[in-house]
Amino acid sequence: MTEVSRTKFGLPKAGDAAPFGYSRPPSHEGLIAEKDVRVEMRDGVALSVDIYRPDTDEKLPVLLAFAIYNKDVQGPDAAADLPPQPAWSSLWAGLLEAGDTRFFVSRGYVHVIGCPRGIGKSEGGGDRWWDSYDLIEWIAEQPWCDGNIGMVGISGFGAEQMHVAKQQPPHLKAIFPFDPRGAYGPFGGFRDEYCGGMIHLFRYLIGHFSAFHQNRGQPKELPPEREALWKQAMDNPDYRMYPQLLNLLTQKGEHMPAFFDLLINPYDSAETVEKAESEFEKIQVPTYTGSGWYGYTYKTHLNGCQTWYRKIDAPKRLMFTGPAHLERPFKSFHNEILRWHDHWLKGLDTGLDDGAPVNYWIMGANKWGEAADWPPPNAEWTSLYLNGWERLRVEPFVETSADDNIPPDTFVQMPPTQTNNIQRLRYVSEPLGDDLLIAGPSVLTLYASIDQEDTNWIVILKDLGPDVSVQTVREGERDIPEDLHAREVSRGWLKASHRAIDASRSLPGRPWHPLTREAQEPVPPGEVCEYQIEILATANLFRKGHRICVEITSLDLPTGVAGATNAEYVPYHICSSRTTVHTVHHDTQHPSHLLLPIVPGGED
Repeated sequence: MTEVSRTKFGLPKAGDAAPFGYSRPPSHEGLIAEKDVRVEMRDGVALSVDIYRPDTDEKLPVLLAFAIYNKDVQGPDAAADLPPQPAWSSLWAGLLEAGDTRFFVSRGYVHVIGCPRGIGKSEGGGDRWWDSYDLIEWIAEQPWCDGNIGMVGISGFGAEQMHVAKQQPPHLKAIFPFDPRGAYGPFGGFRDEYCGGMIHLFRYLIGHFSAFHQNRGQPKELPPEREALWKQAMDNPDYRMYPQLLNLLTQKGEHMPAFFDLLINPYDSAETVEKAESEFEKIQVPTYTGSGWYGYTYKTHLNGCQTWYRKIDAPKRLMFTGPAHLERPFKSFHNEILRWHDHWLKGLDTGLDDGAPVNYWIMGANKWGEAADWPPPNAEWTSLYLNGWERLRVEPFVETSADDNIPPDTFVQMPPTQTNNIQRLRYVSEPLGDDLLIAGPSVLTLYASIDQEDTNWIVILKDLGPDVSVQTVREGERDIPEDLHAREVSRGWLKASHRAIDASRSLPGRPWHPLTREAQEPVPPGEVCEYQIEILATANLFRKGHRICVEITSLDLPTGVAGATNAEYVPYHICSSRTTVHTVHHDTQHPSHLLLPIVPGGED
């Protein structure tokens, strides 16, 4: 279907297809495949790469896909056996991310797919830090390369693009790191992935689903400092409650070593943050990044792309796609990848400078929006106050009034050793009189007390409705209807002991919690504390007659058995092993409120 007919009949472009009309027909026939090519690094270790190029003698630009995922499950052969699977397919697998080889090659690019040392058929040993740099410069010397190299691929392949861009290889001319992982640490870091210091099992789950190449050996004595951390982790009742985590810990890093490291040291570090902040300016190559609203479930991609976009001082674009995962093998918005690389690698007029640099899919409207920056500069930060009787109200609390004495609300959560029931409080607005668009991150400022030294705060933003009812005192009209459609929009997380704020690094909608071991502080039981809980960025149109809903809980659960899940990329969090009483205050002295980035004009 053409762009014209889509517009004519009001059919929306899909949330995983870019909102641009760029297209170019194939220019080359035939495909030459060179498998398991040996490429020697500066220290003599050899990588193994696959090279796919058009059947021609002309020199062409190259698109490199490079990541920790096995190259043998990427490329055109794998795609021929497994056609693109939507996120709801039981065969969807996240690691098939290198891109559509036949699409790139037929349009005049060489597609190179490889993985660093120690992965797949690449040799092991030494330090992988310079692998992608050395590979890029090796590619530039090949007789089929014209010296212009770009990078493609998402997720792990996106993280590698950011890593090598800091190193500034001379022949790297543009990158397209969609879903690039976090920005505060090598290949991701702690902060963007474990929001509020709450540990989830995403990395465990992708190891469980055989996404990683890893070795196992007998548990060994660790260096003294790590041995001490291991013993602390072994004594943590919140860990011991989960048999799969206890099993992993007992193996002392021989199984899923990266996740083991996280469990024994679940903190950010000031040194890591400072190093990352000092290196953002090193990225000078044109960068097109983004994520989808699905990314809020495991956070690293959605948080990472926003940080990279904000910090990079180079030609850049940002795109947020829809709420469902992209197809695997990855083939989404390849026309936009083509538009980007045709401009920077082939010098074609692709209309790249037309329109705004930020494009985002608006849920609820099912259409695209655009902005000059992110969050949209015209967003108006608006507070809705938690109040009694599950209400979310525009009116602030009035000093020296009856608002001084509004009683708090309470829920009690037992651990998953005792229940599958998740307790929660919810606060709901009146039905909206007009459409209301939010775009950007939100924050729940919460005044609350607990009867333990720690808990998890989980905040869920929902779109309820439409609601055509009227609440009166009459029988049958007193309550909000229980059968209202509820659509989850986004979530926020904060471990209560990580409530400290670094005001110098905080931004509107994005409170900065240090998340370090040094900044962590147990909660005095019974004391009312202030928590600023970021709700991950989204764009949603709450339609007229709908209600804005925020729910507060402390527990989520695996959806499968034996610590697994029936959706690979919807992880759950390590929660408290203790029954905990949570009391939420909302009165003059404790003005708990939801701060939303409202864009004037709705979808207009």
